[in-house]
Amino acid sequence: MNAAGRIAAALQDVPPGTVASAGSALRVETAGRGRVESYAVLPGIEATFCAFCAEEATFRHAAAPGVLEAHYCRCGRVGWNMRGGLSVFLGAGDLTLHGGACCADSAMQFPLGYAETVGIAFDLAQLAEHPPRALRDAGFQPLALRESLCGGRPAAIPACPALEHIFAPLCAAPPPLRPSYLQLKALELLLALDGLRARAAKLAPCAAQQAERIRAAHALLTGDLRRRYTIEALAKRFLLNTSALKEGFKAVYGAPIATYMKEYRIHRAMERLRETDDPIANIAAEVGYGAQGKFTQAFKDVAQTLPSEYRRQHRGEST
Repeated sequence: MNAAGRIAAALQDVPPGTVASAGSALRVETAGRGRVESYAVLPGIEATFCAFCAEEATFRHAAAPGVLEAHYCRCGRVGWNMRGGLSVFLGAGDLTLHGGACCADSAMQFPLGYAETVGIAFDLAQLAEHPPRALRDAGFQPLALRESLCGGRPAAIPACPALEHIFAPLCAAPPPLRPSYLQLKALELLLALDGLRARAAKLAPCAAQQAERIRAAHALLTGDLRRRYTIEALAKRFLLNTSALKEGFKAVYGAPIATYMKEYRIHRAMERLRETDDPIANIAAEVGYGAQGKFTQAFKDVAQTLPSEYRRQHRGEST
C-alpha cells in the first residue's frame, strides 16, 4: 500500500471535517480528515505527530518567540503559509526550522492531498536553565541557537542522510516505544543542527502570493486534462515570468510541470481503467492524449506495464 492509501486507511475512522486530537493544545481545523498526537518529551521539549488526508489545515497556538520549532515531512508534500507573507515548501524527508512566533496562526496546504509530519518544539530558555545532561556535556548553547534561528526567516533543509538517520527510526517506532525514541532523537536533532543549517540555503522560502499563483496554475492544468498549455501561456495568464513559474511549480509540487502532468494524467487513466469499461482510446483522449500510441508509451513509462495489462491485473481493485 502506498503512503496515500496507508494514511487514508489510518484515518478512515475520523469523520470528514474533523481532526482527532490526543494530548494536543493546538487548535487545528480542516475540511478533510486529520489526526494530531502530542507528547511531552522532556522539560522544554514537546513533539507532535500529524497525519492528514486533506487539501489544507489551519493551525492556531500562542506565539512563542523563544521557542524553536522543527517540522519534518515524513511523506506527501506540505506548503506552509506563515506570518510575514512567506511560504515554505517541504517534500518527503525535508525539514523546516523557525521561531514559534512564525506559525502561531498559519495554514498548511497539502498539494498531493495527504501528508504526515513530525514537529518538535524546543523552549530554548528552559533548556538553558535546566539542560539535559547530554546537552550540558556537549557544551550546547541553547540561547545562541535562539538568537540565530528564532528571530529571522524560516530555514528549510532538504532531505539528506543526516535527517533520515534521525527521523526514520522515530517514525518507524511502535507507539509504545515512541516516547523513548523521542527523548533520544530530539536531543540528537539539537546536537546536529549546526551541521544541518549549512544545507538550509538549498531550500529557500518564497512569497505566499507567488505560491497562490502556482496553485491556481495547477488547478487550471488539472481541471480539464483534454487541454494542454504552454509554459509561456501559463506564465502570461498568472503574471509570472517563465523561470519563476517553473521553479515555483517544482517547489510546490515536487517535480517539473511536464513530469508532474505526465504522471498526473497517467494516474487518472489508471483510475479510469480500474473503475470503468470505457475503451482505452476514450480514456486516452479524456486524459489528454489524442494518439493512443503516445498514450500507451506514456502509460508504460509511468506504470511499467501496458494499459490493457494494467486493466486485467487491477480489474477488481475498486471493489
